[in-house]
Amino acid sequence: MFHLLWYILIGLVSGVIAKSVMHVHMTIFWTIVLGIIGSILGGAVTHMFSRPANERYHPAGLIFSTLGAILILYVCYKLNIHFPAVNLNFQ
Repeated sequence: MFHLLWYILIGLVSGVIAKSVMHVHMTIFWTIVLGIIGSILGGAVTHMFSRPANERYHPAGLIFSTLGAILILYVCYKLNIHFPAVNLNFQ
């Protein structure tokens, strides 16, 4: 159960950083999804080059999760794929 909460927390943090770097507005749900997919992509890259010492968490996990999320946003931008936008009309 703790792993699921950890994935959501890291996904939220890396998604928020990635969407602020790429200047994208999206809902909190899509931000978490973006961060989790970025974590999977970043984790795959880091595990190809070096294994973590304790076999649980890689020291550069948050950095590569954020880089993976930025890469996903960049590819979506180039392929003209849009996430559902946040409605900013306050009436």
